[in-house]
Amino acid sequence: MEFKPKREEKEIKYQETRIYSDEELHNYTEEELKNFKVKHPIPMCEQLESGPWPSFVADAKRGALHRKKLGQDRLMIERDVIEDLLGQLELSFEHGETHWKHGGIVGVFGYGGGVIGRYSDLQEQFPSIAHFHTIRVNQPASKFYNTDYLRTLCDLWDYRGSSMLNMHGSTGDIIMLGTFTEQLEPIFFELTHVLDQDLGGSGSNLRTPECCLGKARCEWSCIDTQDLCYELTTYYQDELHRPAFPYKFKFKFDGCPNCCVASVARADIAFIGTWRDEIRIDQEAVKAYIAGEIVPNGGAHVGRDWGKFDIQKEVIDLCPTQCMWMEDGKLMIDNKECTRCMHCINVMPRALRPGIDTGLSMLFGAKAPILEGAQLGVLIIPFMKAEPPYDNIKQIIEKTWDWWMEEGKNRERLGELIQRYGIPKFLEVLGIPPMPQMVKEPRSNPYIFWREEDVPGGWKRDIKDYRARHKR
Repeated sequence: MEFKPKREEKEIKYQETRIYSDEELHNYTEEELKNFKVKHPIPMCEQLESGPWPSFVADAKRGALHRKKLGQDRLMIERDVIEDLLGQLELSFEHGETHWKHGGIVGVFGYGGGVIGRYSDLQEQFPSIAHFHTIRVNQPASKFYNTDYLRTLCDLWDYRGSSMLNMHGSTGDIIMLGTFTEQLEPIFFELTHVLDQDLGGSGSNLRTPECCLGKARCEWSCIDTQDLCYELTTYYQDELHRPAFPYKFKFKFDGCPNCCVASVARADIAFIGTWRDEIRIDQEAVKAYIAGEIVPNGGAHVGRDWGKFDIQKEVIDLCPTQCMWMEDGKLMIDNKECTRCMHCINVMPRALRPGIDTGLSMLFGAKAPILEGAQLGVLIIPFMKAEPPYDNIKQIIEKTWDWWMEEGKNRERLGELIQRYGIPKFLEVLGIPPMPQMVKEPRSNPYIFWREEDVPGGWKRDIKDYRARHKR
Protein backbone atom coordinates (compact mmCIF):
# COMPACT_ATOMS: atom_id res chain seq x y z
CA MET A 1 0.00 0.00 0.00
CA GLU A 2 1.44 3.33 -1.05
CA PHE A 3 0.58 6.48 0.88
CA LYS A 4 -0.16 9.39 -1.46
CA PRO A 5 -0.69 12.99 -0.30
CA LYS A 6 -3.70 14.94 -1.58
CA ARG A 7 -1.55 17.22 -3.71
CA GLU A 8 1.84 16.99 -5.34
CA GLU A 9 4.70 17.42 -2.89
CA LYS A 10 7.26 20.16 -3.47
CA GLU A 11 10.76 18.80 -4.07
CA ILE A 12 13.36 20.60 -1.95
CA LYS A 13 16.92 20.78 -3.24
CA TYR A 14 19.36 21.94 -0.60
CA GLN A 15 21.87 23.30 -3.12
CA GLU A 16 19.18 25.75 -4.25
CA THR A 17 17.95 26.74 -0.77
CA ARG A 18 21.14 26.71 1.29
CA ILE A 19 22.25 29.84 3.13
CA TYR A 20 25.70 28.80 4.41
CA SER A 21 28.70 27.29 2.67
CA ASP A 22 30.33 24.07 3.87
CA GLU A 23 33.18 26.14 5.35
CA GLU A 24 30.70 28.22 7.37
CA LEU A 25 28.84 25.16 8.60
CA HIS A 26 32.07 23.49 9.79
CA ASN A 27 33.83 26.61 11.03
CA TYR A 28 35.52 25.41 14.23
CA THR A 29 37.87 22.64 15.29
CA GLU A 30 37.54 20.26 18.22
CA GLU A 31 40.56 22.00 19.78
CA GLU A 32 38.78 25.37 19.58
CA LEU A 33 35.69 23.82 21.14
CA LYS A 34 37.77 22.36 23.96
CA ASN A 35 39.18 25.82 24.77
CA PHE A 36 35.90 27.70 24.26
CA LYS A 37 34.46 29.46 27.32
CA VAL A 38 30.91 30.82 27.46
CA LYS A 39 30.91 34.53 28.36
CA HIS A 40 28.92 33.86 31.58
CA PRO A 41 30.13 31.63 34.45
CA ILE A 42 27.99 28.45 34.33
CA PRO A 43 29.45 25.93 36.82
CA MET A 44 26.12 24.20 37.58
CA CYS A 45 25.22 23.89 33.90
CA GLU A 46 28.65 22.41 33.19
CA GLN A 47 28.02 19.72 35.82
CA LEU A 48 25.43 18.36 33.37
CA GLU A 49 28.28 17.53 30.98
CA SER A 50 29.75 15.02 33.45
CA GLY A 51 28.73 11.38 33.43
CA PRO A 52 28.17 8.92 30.59
CA TRP A 53 25.09 10.51 29.01
CA PRO A 54 24.92 13.06 26.17
CA SER A 55 24.38 16.61 27.43
CA PHE A 56 22.38 19.47 25.94
CA VAL A 57 24.96 21.81 27.52
CA ALA A 58 27.73 20.32 25.38
CA ASP A 59 25.54 20.69 22.29
CA ALA A 60 24.67 24.28 23.26
CA LYS A 61 28.36 25.14 23.52
CA ARG A 62 28.91 23.82 20.00
CA GLY A 63 26.09 26.04 18.76
CA ALA A 64 27.44 29.06 20.64
CA LEU A 65 30.94 28.67 19.15
CA HIS A 66 29.51 28.10 15.67
CA ARG A 67 27.49 31.34 15.90
CA LYS A 68 30.42 33.28 17.30
CA LYS A 69 32.63 32.30 14.36
CA LEU A 70 29.89 32.97 11.80
CA GLY A 71 29.75 36.61 12.92
CA GLN A 72 26.79 38.92 13.44
CA ASP A 73 26.58 39.90 9.75
CA ARG A 74 25.59 36.30 8.85
CA LEU A 75 22.79 36.09 11.45
CA MET A 76 19.40 37.82 11.78
CA ILE A 77 19.25 37.72 15.59
CA GLU A 78 22.05 38.26 18.12
CA ARG A 79 24.88 35.78 17.87
CA ASP A 80 25.16 35.59 21.71
CA VAL A 81 21.69 34.06 22.11
CA ILE A 82 22.92 30.62 23.25
CA GLU A 83 25.51 32.06 25.64
CA ASP A 84 22.88 34.31 27.23
CA LEU A 85 20.50 31.36 27.41
CA LEU A 86 23.04 29.32 29.38
CA GLY A 87 23.74 32.32 31.62
CA GLN A 88 20.05 32.69 32.46
CA LEU A 89 19.68 28.95 33.02
CA GLU A 90 22.56 29.11 35.52
CA LEU A 91 20.71 31.84 37.43
CA SER A 92 17.51 29.76 37.37
CA PHE A 93 19.42 26.87 38.99
CA GLU A 94 20.88 29.31 41.51
CA HIS A 95 17.56 31.01 42.37
CA GLY A 96 15.40 27.89 42.21
CA GLU A 97 12.89 29.52 39.86
CA THR A 98 12.43 30.19 36.18
CA HIS A 99 13.26 33.54 34.61
CA TRP A 100 10.95 33.09 31.62
CA LYS A 101 7.72 35.04 31.61
CA HIS A 102 4.70 35.16 29.33
CA GLY A 103 4.40 38.70 28.01
CA GLY A 104 1.16 38.32 26.08
CA ILE A 105 0.03 36.61 22.90
CA VAL A 106 2.42 36.46 19.97
CA GLY A 107 1.95 34.64 16.68
CA VAL A 108 1.74 34.88 12.90
CA PHE A 109 -1.04 36.45 10.85
CA GLY A 110 -4.09 34.20 10.53
CA TYR A 111 -2.97 31.60 13.08
CA GLY A 112 -3.86 31.42 16.76
CA GLY A 113 -1.50 28.53 17.48
CA GLY A 114 1.92 27.31 16.45
CA VAL A 115 4.00 30.00 18.17
CA ILE A 116 4.66 29.99 21.92
CA GLY A 117 5.54 33.42 23.24
CA ARG A 118 8.49 33.54 25.61
CA TYR A 119 10.27 36.52 27.17
CA SER A 120 13.08 36.85 29.69
CA ASP A 121 12.53 38.81 32.90
CA LEU A 122 16.28 39.61 32.94
CA GLN A 123 16.36 41.45 29.62
CA GLU A 124 19.00 43.99 30.63
CA GLN A 125 21.35 41.28 31.84
CA PHE A 126 20.68 38.95 28.89
CA PRO A 127 19.56 41.17 25.98
CA SER A 128 19.89 38.58 23.21
CA ILE A 129 17.11 36.47 24.79
CA ALA A 130 14.78 39.36 25.62
CA HIS A 131 12.45 37.49 23.22
CA PHE A 132 12.79 33.73 22.95
CA HIS A 133 9.72 32.56 21.04
CA THR A 134 9.28 28.87 20.20
CA ILE A 135 7.80 27.73 16.88
CA ARG A 136 6.15 24.35 16.51
CA VAL A 137 6.43 22.80 13.05
CA ASN A 138 4.04 20.05 11.96
CA GLN A 139 6.18 16.95 11.52
CA PRO A 140 5.57 14.72 8.48
CA ALA A 141 3.64 11.49 9.08
CA SER A 142 5.85 8.93 10.86
CA LYS A 143 8.68 11.51 10.84
CA PHE A 144 10.14 10.56 7.47
CA TYR A 145 12.57 13.18 6.15
CA ASN A 146 15.28 13.47 3.58
CA THR A 147 18.55 15.27 4.25
CA ASP A 148 17.75 18.15 1.88
CA TYR A 149 14.72 19.04 4.01
CA LEU A 150 16.61 18.80 7.30
CA ARG A 151 19.58 20.83 6.06
CA THR A 152 17.31 23.56 4.70
CA LEU A 153 15.44 23.67 8.03
CA CYS A 154 18.70 23.88 10.02
CA ASP A 155 20.07 26.66 7.79
CA LEU A 156 16.86 28.65 8.22
CA TRP A 157 17.03 28.32 11.99
CA ASP A 158 20.73 29.20 12.14
CA TYR A 159 19.94 32.32 10.13
CA ARG A 160 16.71 33.56 11.75
CA GLY A 161 16.69 31.78 15.13
CA SER A 162 18.86 30.51 17.94
CA SER A 163 20.21 27.45 16.03
CA MET A 164 18.65 25.17 18.68
CA LEU A 165 16.08 22.55 17.69
CA ASN A 166 14.20 20.00 19.75
CA MET A 167 13.26 17.20 17.38
CA HIS A 168 9.96 15.72 18.52
CA GLY A 169 8.90 16.26 22.09
CA SER A 170 5.84 14.56 23.57
CA THR A 171 3.50 16.19 21.05
CA GLY A 172 5.68 15.09 18.14
CA ASP A 173 6.44 18.42 16.46
CA ILE A 174 9.76 19.79 15.32
CA ILE A 175 10.42 22.47 17.95
CA MET A 176 12.38 25.56 16.87
CA LEU A 177 13.62 27.11 20.11
CA GLY A 178 14.16 30.84 20.40
CA THR A 179 13.73 33.79 18.05
CA PHE A 180 12.71 37.46 18.14
CA THR A 181 9.22 38.74 17.35
CA GLU A 182 10.24 40.48 14.11
CA GLN A 183 11.51 37.16 12.70
CA LEU A 184 8.23 35.26 13.10
CA GLU A 185 6.58 36.32 9.85
CA PRO A 186 9.73 35.80 7.71
CA ILE A 187 10.20 32.33 9.26
CA PHE A 188 6.54 31.49 8.63
CA PHE A 189 6.87 32.59 4.99
CA GLU A 190 10.00 30.47 4.51
CA LEU A 191 8.38 27.43 6.10
CA THR A 192 5.20 27.61 4.04
CA HIS A 193 6.58 28.85 0.70
CA VAL A 194 10.04 27.25 0.56
CA LEU A 195 9.75 24.15 2.75
CA ASP A 196 6.05 23.56 1.95
CA GLN A 197 5.63 22.99 5.69
CA ASP A 198 2.86 24.05 8.08
CA LEU A 199 3.01 25.07 11.74
CA GLY A 200 1.90 22.64 14.40
CA GLY A 201 -0.55 23.14 17.25
CA SER A 202 -0.09 25.03 20.50
CA GLY A 203 -2.53 26.47 23.02
CA SER A 204 -6.09 25.28 23.62
CA ASN A 205 -6.52 23.57 20.29
CA LEU A 206 -5.96 20.30 18.45
CA ARG A 207 -2.27 19.55 18.87
CA THR A 208 -0.24 18.18 15.98
CA PRO A 209 -1.45 14.60 15.31
CA GLU A 210 1.29 11.98 15.58
CA CYS A 211 1.55 8.44 14.20
CA CYS A 212 3.85 5.43 14.21
CA LEU A 213 5.59 4.01 11.12
CA GLY A 214 2.46 2.08 10.25
CA LYS A 215 2.33 0.06 7.06
CA ALA A 216 5.34 1.93 5.66
CA ARG A 217 7.76 -0.21 7.69
CA CYS A 218 5.88 -2.41 10.17
CA GLU A 219 4.42 -5.82 9.39
CA TRP A 220 2.14 -5.71 12.47
CA SER A 221 0.29 -2.52 11.49
CA CYS A 222 -3.45 -3.18 11.25
CA ILE A 223 -4.34 0.28 9.88
CA ASP A 224 -2.73 2.81 7.56
CA THR A 225 -1.65 5.18 10.33
CA GLN A 226 -0.05 7.65 7.92
CA ASP A 227 -3.17 8.05 5.80
CA LEU A 228 -5.46 8.41 8.83
CA CYS A 229 -3.10 10.88 10.52
CA TYR A 230 -2.75 12.92 7.30
CA GLU A 231 -6.51 12.94 6.68
CA LEU A 232 -7.42 14.14 10.19
CA THR A 233 -4.58 16.70 10.19
CA THR A 234 -5.77 18.29 6.96
CA TYR A 235 -9.51 17.90 7.71
CA TYR A 236 -9.28 19.61 11.11
CA GLN A 237 -7.02 22.53 10.12
CA ASP A 238 -9.30 25.09 11.76
CA GLU A 239 -9.21 23.23 15.09
CA LEU A 240 -5.43 22.93 14.81
CA HIS A 241 -4.66 26.59 14.05
CA ARG A 242 -7.39 28.56 15.82
CA PRO A 243 -7.68 27.68 19.53
CA ALA A 244 -11.31 27.35 20.64
CA PHE A 245 -11.17 24.40 23.06
CA PRO A 246 -11.20 24.40 26.88
CA TYR A 247 -7.63 23.04 26.77
CA LYS A 248 -5.31 21.06 24.49
CA PHE A 249 -6.49 17.96 22.64
CA LYS A 250 -4.26 15.22 21.20
CA PHE A 251 -4.73 12.57 18.52
CA LYS A 252 -2.16 9.79 18.32
CA PHE A 253 -2.19 6.80 15.98
CA ASP A 254 -0.67 3.38 16.69
CA GLY A 255 -0.78 0.72 14.01
CA CYS A 256 -1.05 -2.15 16.49
CA PRO A 257 -1.41 -2.75 20.26
CA ASN A 258 2.38 -2.51 20.71
CA CYS A 259 1.58 1.22 20.91
CA CYS A 260 4.93 2.60 19.70
CA VAL A 261 3.89 6.26 20.05
CA ALA A 262 2.35 5.53 23.48
CA SER A 263 -1.08 6.78 22.41
CA VAL A 264 -2.73 4.87 25.27
CA ALA A 265 -0.86 7.06 27.78
CA ARG A 266 -0.76 10.45 26.03
CA ALA A 267 -3.72 10.99 23.70
CA ASP A 268 -7.16 12.40 24.43
CA ILE A 269 -8.25 10.07 21.64
CA ALA A 270 -5.92 7.15 20.95
CA PHE A 271 -6.40 5.25 17.69
CA ILE A 272 -4.85 1.79 18.06
CA GLY A 273 -4.88 -0.74 15.24
CA THR A 274 -6.36 -4.14 16.10
CA TRP A 275 -8.19 -7.13 14.61
CA ARG A 276 -11.44 -8.93 15.43
CA ASP A 277 -10.90 -12.36 13.91
CA GLU A 278 -8.47 -15.06 15.03
CA ILE A 279 -4.71 -14.80 15.47
CA ARG A 280 -3.05 -16.60 12.57
CA ILE A 281 -0.90 -19.54 13.72
CA ASP A 282 1.88 -21.30 11.82
CA GLN A 283 2.08 -24.56 13.79
CA GLU A 284 5.32 -25.62 12.06
CA ALA A 285 6.98 -22.39 13.17
CA VAL A 286 5.68 -22.95 16.72
CA LYS A 287 7.45 -26.33 16.72
CA ALA A 288 10.61 -24.68 15.38
CA TYR A 289 10.59 -22.18 18.27
CA ILE A 290 10.10 -24.99 20.79
CA ALA A 291 12.96 -26.97 19.20
CA GLY A 292 15.27 -23.96 19.34
CA GLU A 293 15.51 -23.66 15.55
CA ILE A 294 14.18 -20.06 15.59
CA VAL A 295 15.42 -17.46 18.08
CA PRO A 296 12.52 -15.96 20.10
CA ASN A 297 11.77 -12.23 20.35
CA GLY A 298 13.20 -11.67 16.89
CA GLY A 299 16.70 -12.03 18.34
CA ALA A 300 16.25 -9.00 20.60
CA HIS A 301 17.60 -10.81 23.68
CA VAL A 302 20.64 -12.51 22.16
CA GLY A 303 24.03 -11.93 23.77
CA ARG A 304 23.28 -13.77 26.98
CA ASP A 305 22.49 -17.43 27.63
CA TRP A 306 18.86 -17.43 28.81
CA GLY A 307 18.56 -21.18 28.48
CA LYS A 308 16.31 -23.19 26.18
CA PHE A 309 13.11 -21.47 25.01
CA ASP A 310 10.16 -22.57 27.17
CA ILE A 311 6.84 -21.80 25.49
CA GLN A 312 4.89 -22.59 28.66
CA LYS A 313 6.93 -20.25 30.83
CA GLU A 314 7.65 -17.50 28.30
CA VAL A 315 4.34 -17.33 26.42
CA ILE A 316 1.42 -19.34 27.78
CA ASP A 317 1.85 -18.52 31.49
CA LEU A 318 2.34 -14.83 30.68
CA CYS A 319 -0.92 -14.50 28.74
CA PRO A 320 -3.01 -12.00 30.79
CA THR A 321 -6.29 -13.87 30.14
CA GLN A 322 -4.81 -17.41 30.12
CA CYS A 323 -6.41 -18.04 26.73
CA MET A 324 -3.56 -20.19 25.33
CA TRP A 325 -2.56 -23.81 25.83
CA MET A 326 -0.72 -26.67 24.10
CA GLU A 327 -2.75 -29.63 22.85
CA ASP A 328 -1.25 -32.62 20.99
CA GLY A 329 1.84 -30.57 20.15
CA LYS A 330 -0.19 -27.66 18.78
CA LEU A 331 -0.65 -24.16 20.18
CA MET A 332 -4.33 -23.44 20.83
CA ILE A 333 -5.88 -19.99 21.40
CA ASP A 334 -9.37 -19.17 22.71
CA ASN A 335 -9.63 -15.99 20.63
CA LYS A 336 -12.81 -14.70 22.24
CA GLU A 337 -10.82 -14.29 25.48
CA CYS A 338 -7.79 -12.63 23.79
CA THR A 339 -7.21 -8.98 24.70
CA ARG A 340 -4.76 -8.34 21.82
CA CYS A 341 -1.83 -7.59 24.14
CA MET A 342 0.65 -8.70 21.42
CA HIS A 343 2.96 -10.49 23.89
CA CYS A 344 2.75 -13.89 22.19
CA ILE A 345 3.20 -12.33 18.74
CA ASN A 346 6.26 -10.37 19.92
CA VAL A 347 7.88 -13.49 21.38
CA MET A 348 7.14 -15.70 18.36
CA PRO A 349 6.76 -13.33 15.40
CA ARG A 350 7.35 -16.03 12.78
CA ALA A 351 4.68 -18.28 14.27
CA LEU A 352 1.89 -15.84 15.15
CA ARG A 353 0.38 -12.92 13.27
CA PRO A 354 -2.59 -10.56 13.78
CA GLY A 355 -5.83 -11.52 12.08
CA ILE A 356 -6.90 -10.22 8.68
CA ASP A 357 -10.19 -8.49 9.66
CA THR A 358 -8.46 -5.33 10.84
CA GLY A 359 -9.57 -1.95 12.14
CA LEU A 360 -8.91 0.17 15.21
CA SER A 361 -9.84 0.62 18.84
CA MET A 362 -10.57 4.09 20.20
CA LEU A 363 -9.49 4.98 23.73
CA PHE A 364 -10.37 8.28 25.37
CA GLY A 365 -8.98 10.55 28.07
CA ALA A 366 -5.26 9.78 28.51
CA LYS A 367 -3.03 12.59 29.77
CA ALA A 368 -0.05 13.55 31.92
CA PRO A 369 -0.66 14.95 35.44
CA ILE A 370 -1.82 18.58 35.13
CA LEU A 371 -4.93 19.30 37.22
CA GLU A 372 -5.47 15.66 38.22
CA GLY A 373 -3.05 12.74 38.17
CA ALA A 374 -1.86 10.88 35.08
CA GLN A 375 -4.51 8.79 33.34
CA LEU A 376 -4.43 6.04 30.71
CA GLY A 377 -7.05 6.06 27.98
CA VAL A 378 -10.27 4.16 28.65
CA LEU A 379 -11.40 1.73 25.94
CA ILE A 380 -14.78 2.93 24.69
CA ILE A 381 -14.85 1.55 21.12
CA PRO A 382 -13.17 -1.89 20.95
CA PHE A 383 -13.38 -2.17 17.17
CA MET A 384 -14.19 0.10 14.25
CA LYS A 385 -13.23 -0.17 10.59
CA ALA A 386 -10.73 2.48 9.43
CA GLU A 387 -11.27 3.14 5.75
CA PRO A 388 -11.16 6.44 3.80
CA PRO A 389 -12.77 8.95 4.13
CA TYR A 390 -13.06 7.86 7.80
CA ASP A 391 -16.52 9.45 8.27
CA ASN A 392 -17.38 6.98 11.06
CA ILE A 393 -14.30 8.14 13.02
CA LYS A 394 -14.95 11.85 12.37
CA GLN A 395 -18.50 11.45 13.68
CA ILE A 396 -17.21 10.12 17.02
CA ILE A 397 -14.57 12.88 17.25
CA GLU A 398 -17.11 15.64 16.68
CA LYS A 399 -19.61 14.24 19.21
CA THR A 400 -16.77 14.20 21.75
CA TRP A 401 -15.71 17.77 20.96
CA ASP A 402 -19.28 19.12 21.09
CA TRP A 403 -19.74 17.73 24.60
CA TRP A 404 -16.28 18.76 25.84
CA MET A 405 -16.62 22.34 24.55
CA GLU A 406 -20.08 22.62 26.15
CA GLU A 407 -19.25 21.09 29.55
CA GLY A 408 -15.46 21.30 29.96
CA LYS A 409 -13.98 23.78 32.40
CA ASN A 410 -11.00 25.97 31.53
CA ARG A 411 -7.81 23.83 31.43
CA GLU A 412 -9.80 20.62 31.90
CA ARG A 413 -8.67 17.77 29.65
CA LEU A 414 -11.19 15.31 28.24
CA GLY A 415 -10.09 12.62 30.70
CA GLU A 416 -10.86 14.89 33.65
CA LEU A 417 -14.29 15.72 32.21
CA ILE A 418 -15.07 12.00 31.81
CA GLN A 419 -13.86 11.45 35.38
CA ARG A 420 -16.12 14.27 36.64
CA TYR A 421 -19.27 13.15 34.82
CA GLY A 422 -18.65 9.41 34.72
CA ILE A 423 -18.36 6.96 31.84
CA PRO A 424 -22.17 6.35 31.64
CA LYS A 425 -22.67 10.00 30.70
CA PHE A 426 -19.88 9.85 28.10
CA LEU A 427 -21.41 6.69 26.56
CA GLU A 428 -24.75 8.49 26.41
CA VAL A 429 -23.10 11.42 24.58
CA LEU A 430 -21.53 9.08 22.02
CA GLY A 431 -24.66 6.92 21.71
CA ILE A 432 -22.72 3.74 22.56
CA PRO A 433 -24.19 0.95 24.72
CA PRO A 434 -22.16 -0.06 27.79
CA MET A 435 -20.23 -3.33 27.82
CA PRO A 436 -18.96 -5.50 30.70
CA GLN A 437 -15.37 -4.86 29.53
CA MET A 438 -15.76 -1.18 30.51
CA VAL A 439 -16.38 -2.06 34.18
CA LYS A 440 -13.25 -1.81 36.31
CA GLU A 441 -14.73 -3.72 39.26
CA PRO A 442 -18.18 -4.83 40.54
CA ARG A 443 -20.38 -2.29 42.32
CA SER A 444 -19.51 -1.71 45.96
CA ASN A 445 -22.89 -0.22 46.95
CA PRO A 446 -26.45 -1.60 46.62
CA TYR A 447 -28.05 1.45 44.96
CA ILE A 448 -29.17 1.69 41.37
CA PHE A 449 -29.95 5.14 40.01
CA TRP A 450 -32.57 5.12 37.26
CA ARG A 451 -33.13 7.72 34.60
CA GLU A 452 -36.72 8.91 34.15
CA GLU A 453 -36.92 7.70 30.55
CA ASP A 454 -35.98 4.17 31.69
CA VAL A 455 -38.87 3.97 34.18
CA PRO A 456 -42.33 3.10 32.73
CA GLY A 457 -44.47 6.16 33.22
CA GLY A 458 -41.57 8.32 34.36
CA TRP A 459 -41.37 9.83 37.85
CA LYS A 460 -45.02 11.00 37.97
CA ARG A 461 -47.58 8.62 39.49
CA ASP A 462 -51.37 8.57 39.71
CA ILE A 463 -52.17 7.91 43.37
CA LYS A 464 -55.54 6.38 42.46
CA ASP A 465 -53.90 3.96 40.05
CA TYR A 466 -51.33 3.05 42.71
CA ARG A 467 -54.03 2.39 45.34
CA ALA A 468 -56.03 0.32 42.88
CA ARG A 469 -53.01 -1.97 42.46
CA HIS A 470 -52.02 -1.89 46.16
CA LYS A 471 -55.28 -2.22 48.07
CA ARG A 472 -55.20 -2.14 51.85
